[in-house]
Amino acid sequence: MAEEILEAIERYGLSKRNRKRTLFSRIGVVGCGKEGSVIATTAALNGMEVVFLEPDEEGIANAYSRIEEKLDKKIQNWGLTENEKKAVIGRISGTSNYDDFSGCDFVIEAIRYHDQTGERRIIHRKEVFKELERVLSSGAIIASNVSTVVVTDLASELEHTERCIGLHFLSNVPDSQIIEIVPGLNTSTETYDKVCQFARLINHQYVRVMESAGLVSIRLFLIQLNEACEILMEGISNVEDIDRVLTVGFGHRQGVFRTADQMGIEKIVRLLENIWEEYGSPKYKPSPILLRLFRARHFGISSKKGFYTYDDFGNIIK
Repeated sequence: MAEEILEAIERYGLSKRNRKRTLFSRIGVVGCGKEGSVIATTAALNGMEVVFLEPDEEGIANAYSRIEEKLDKKIQNWGLTENEKKAVIGRISGTSNYDDFSGCDFVIEAIRYHDQTGERRIIHRKEVFKELERVLSSGAIIASNVSTVVVTDLASELEHTERCIGLHFLSNVPDSQIIEIVPGLNTSTETYDKVCQFARLINHQYVRVMESAGLVSIRLFLIQLNEACEILMEGISNVEDIDRVLTVGFGHRQGVFRTADQMGIEKIVRLLENIWEEYGSPKYKPSPILLRLFRARHFGISSKKGFYTYDDFGNIIK
């Protein structure tokens, strides 16, 4: 009788032994507010394990609610099933401890703007970068979801500045699938190429943008918004019809005023002031209409009143 041959079955891929971890299989998000929750949800929908950080249990619970709300909307639009939703949620975990980012190969800072002033303090964000450098391996990428802040400044006090980069998700435009990728002065080509790969993995297109206040998307949007406000002040048209020209006439997903309400008037005023200080051009000076809304605390969807009036679910009240 022939001798029976015994061979370990783990050689045929059923064991985790010697298995290499895929790049971007585990990513981190610091701050899971409006922008951070979009990033976390998008990554998890594309099969990545996501760890997000909030300062306390209440913040973690609120973040999960935001993520579930986004997934529920996909279910309503037949873009997701309940079982798929459970799988996505299973890939997302919340924490209040930076040490839980250990093992991530990519972490994105996306801390929220101040509710009253629209500010995102530079000092706070630099501290985030330092904490991330403390817990991450030297090869892990540290990114910031930037719009007006220069990533070279954020990374200036780190030891490994070559692995720092900026990127900007257009999170206020539904289903927008483009990212602006912003290398810093010391960002390595390897880091940039890896972030481009990340964009492809989450099915987003991307553009390379030089460090500048406002990048491409914000500068174009803010100038358009200021001009729309000027048209409104002159009495040429009203909010609804100006937005209708953009959506029907130019194929925008939503009008400029609707987008402004989603972004938050408090954030927009701060962005305009930052870019105005940077370039000194009057075209970036906040419109009196925006300042009036800001002073009245009519911030948009978050306060249920901006250019439009909203119900508890963020729907426009006709």
